[in-house]
Amino acid sequence: MNVKATFGALFLFAFSASFTQAATLYMDPNTIDIERGDTIKVSIRLDTDEDECVNVVDATINYSDQVKLVDVSRGASILSMWVEDPKIDDANKTLTFAGGIPNGYCGRIAGDPRLTNVVADLIFQSPGFVIGAEENATATVSFAPETQVLLNDGFGTRAETNLFGASMVLHKNKGGVRDDWGEVVDNDFLPPERFSISLERSDNAFQNKYFITFNTTDKQSGIDHYEVIEEPLSELGMFNWGREDAPWVTAVSPYKLKDQTLNSTIRVRAIDKAGNEYIATLIPEDSQRTMSSEVKVLVAVVATVLFAFIFSGALYAFLRYRKKRKQEREEEWEEYEEEEVGEEVEE
Repeated sequence: MNVKATFGALFLFAFSASFTQAATLYMDPNTIDIERGDTIKVSIRLDTDEDECVNVVDATINYSDQVKLVDVSRGASILSMWVEDPKIDDANKTLTFAGGIPNGYCGRIAGDPRLTNVVADLIFQSPGFVIGAEENATATVSFAPETQVLLNDGFGTRAETNLFGASMVLHKNKGGVRDDWGEVVDNDFLPPERFSISLERSDNAFQNKYFITFNTTDKQSGIDHYEVIEEPLSELGMFNWGREDAPWVTAVSPYKLKDQTLNSTIRVRAIDKAGNEYIATLIPEDSQRTMSSEVKVLVAVVATVLFAFIFSGALYAFLRYRKKRKQEREEEWEEYEEEEVGEEVEE
């Protein structure tokens, strides 16, 4: 996981390899006694030394093949900015993630019952009944040596880090009654926190194409994923985005817009792990919109047809005018000849 350069750019810090103050990453609880088939929650927590602040946690976690890591919740996390979302590699039994706290985390406040130092909640499931399994099979969860915590000191200095994992005692008897995570999800009736959509364009991203950024949190079960929809402004107020078959697209921030003319209403839907959702909406300003290539072609065609029509009408009017003038001149000539003939007769 190469987050040194990423966070260096993100926080404008230069990485320093020196070790100074200590930080502690640990699993809570550190010993778990469970039955086969149960689902449990293990929290990753962070403690810091007095007067020490950190702003980056870059972690790799290993776990035994006796258990399955089924989900990761960030609902209670102190990390507000994620450079690398939690990624479960079940084949290699690893979890990786990297997140930051722009203003730094300086430890739990006095009286805090260890509820505000959560980095992430790991949801493990033990296998069901296994024939021939030992009575007290033990699974472990541990931090890999490359796990690191960076100080909020203006230089991104790497803190000396104490790492403490957890062990799980898997009983032979089948359980399946305990479901810590299910209780969290079942009791989550609140939508994700309100958020807004930012419209941006940069020479350093998406070849100077328009893109959007968005982010929110969910303090109960955590954000599951985001979805984006772009609907033509002509459909504004028709509630087409609310249809069951509306073309929502699963997305991550930043997201490059398909409609680069900005003639669309942009909506982002945040969905938590309990299925609750919050939808943010962005309508680009009139000054930001441009005509699409299709509209430009249509305008050109209409202009050509209109020009041809006007030119044809003018040409037709000019030809009629010439014909009329010709007739008038002929009539005038005939009258003149008649007058000449009459005068000659009188003479």
